[in-house]
Amino acid sequence: MIIAAADGSALGNPGPAGWAWYVADDCWAAGGWKHATNNQGELTAVLELFRATAHLDEELLVKCDSQYVINSVTKWMPNWKRKGWRKSDGKPVLNVELLQQIDEAIAGRRYRFEWVKGHAGHALNEAADARARAVAEAYRRGSTVPAGPGWSGACEADAAPALATAGPIGEPELHGAAELFEEEAPSPHDDRSPADATLFDFDDPASDWLAMTLELTADEHARLVERARAAGISPEEFLRGLI
Repeated sequence: MIIAAADGSALGNPGPAGWAWYVADDCWAAGGWKHATNNQGELTAVLELFRATAHLDEELLVKCDSQYVINSVTKWMPNWKRKGWRKSDGKPVLNVELLQQIDEAIAGRRYRFEWVKGHAGHALNEAADARARAVAEAYRRGSTVPAGPGWSGACEADAAPALATAGPIGEPELHGAAELFEEEAPSPHDDRSPADATLFDFDDPASDWLAMTLELTADEHARLVERARAAGISPEEFLRGLI
């Protein structure tokens, strides 16, 4: 089994953006754009990982902190395809070109996704995140983009030890929480825990905008403010990210 992390980063979302997949320090790749969204970075990281490992027979375990990506690939995409790549409201699916390319790349492949909490010290996820962000920073500064060594002969040797160092696999988190909005959440908003995820679970985003009212207790409000402060954003922005 090959164990890898895939992550994206966008400064400003949209803004200078990067993607990266990571197996080991001598087995990783990254790239990006002058202007893109975080979700585009997350999807591209997964796409490029599948492309880089297309010649291998091993099962691929993708560790990913984006529930938008995991749900798109494992839960929503089959319905979108049947509807001509349209959502339940008839509107076109966002990032459809990337999703179609992922659909082609995973055909016939053995793979699993495992959700990991972002920015929580997970070694592989942190390594992928750091490289994706470094690309975004390079585009913002106009400096050389760190593309990485890609998949080389060293990668086959690195993939096996990764299984021993990545911790217990367990059952992968496949569906978590569905994102209400396909393009709105920067990476700090997308690393929700399964406990947060149970608040909302929709099979398919029904519209591009939905209004709702939430009532919070004093303790819940205090917890929301504390977590928003830790993420460096307003409570309103943090709440939108949870939703």
